[in-house]
Amino acid sequence: MPRAISIRKNDEVVVIGGRDRGKRGRVLTVDAAKNRLTVEGVNVIKRHTRPNPQRNIKGGIVEREAPIHASNVMLVCPESGKPTRVGHKRLDDGRKVRISRSSGAVIEK
Repeated sequence: MPRAISIRKNDEVVVIGGRDRGKRGRVLTVDAAKNRLTVEGVNVIKRHTRPNPQRNIKGGIVEREAPIHASNVMLVCPESGKPTRVGHKRLDDGRKVRISRSSGAVIEK
């Protein structure tokens, strides 16, 4: 069974490894089974597509984001704006929330 990813859709992340190191972006999709996520403006590939009139797709070279491994990104702390590791904490009212390991700030959805 795959381990849960601490990064969710619409989180802001910074790339810490690979050719796009240092880029920041918003998470578009998360694939927990493959431990991969798609980040806006990161790992952009060129796809040669064939026109398909039934699906209303024009042919040509299309640029789109490809998934990258979750270990190559870090969540951005909402307080400091720096990359941080993610921890979990149970609040007094019983909710389980993600926290920033660097500042201790709660990371809201």
